[in-house]
Amino acid sequence: MIEIFPTPEKLADAVARHIVQCARRAISARGRFTFALSGGSTPRAAYARLAQHDLASRIDWKKVHILWGDERCVPPDDPRSNYRMARETLLDRVPIPPRQIHRIRGEDFPEEAAEEYERELRALRTNGSLGLVLLGLGEDGHTASLFPGQAVMHEKRRWVMATPAPDGAMWRVTLTPALINAARNVTFVVSGESKAARLQEVLQGPFTPDVLPAQAIQPTKGRLLWMVDQAAAGRLTALSTLSR
Repeated sequence: MIEIFPTPEKLADAVARHIVQCARRAISARGRFTFALSGGSTPRAAYARLAQHDLASRIDWKKVHILWGDERCVPPDDPRSNYRMARETLLDRVPIPPRQIHRIRGEDFPEEAAEEYERELRALRTNGSLGLVLLGLGEDGHTASLFPGQAVMHEKRRWVMATPAPDGAMWRVTLTPALINAARNVTFVVSGESKAARLQEVLQGPFTPDVLPAQAIQPTKGRLLWMVDQAAAGRLTALSTLSR
């Protein structure tokens, strides 16, 4: 399903409300909500909106576990850290118990950080089925830290892997497609004209997940939702067939 919103502000508000809905459904059905966050400027706006009292007060934060879809291999106070962004915009502003914030230790050696994070995720006993995984879309078609042409795209067993960024300048730790595709809800959030061509290619072009890793995200039993603003949707065709 695809939902299109007229402005980035409307998109951020809708994403925040979507998170609230997923949280309330999960807590009602299973007693807790496991939520894997994305990095990026568009999720930042959604997290800031979610932290506002009218929405934050609708979630029982004592029953929420926060995870990450990926992380750069940097310390948690580094400006490039996805954890730092989420902490500043959301986590420091809501009453979530610190022990339920499960960050990726980007300051450790990448392989060790990946192995430790997988152990931590398995200890949550979710059976690999997270409540919500939020994802973005890179201009090269990557999502999380799943980059074109990398072996992680074909991983079937491991939930978390270390992988280098394409330019080789920095390592990342990422959830694998195997875990993402087992989630109950997977939601892509895409904003801006600079993403329009790639979004059209991912959604309406040939299926080439080794070239466009976002295409590999096809939940086996869960719900896949694309939430995009009008600028990002500008090159999509046959919009009458898309849900708003």
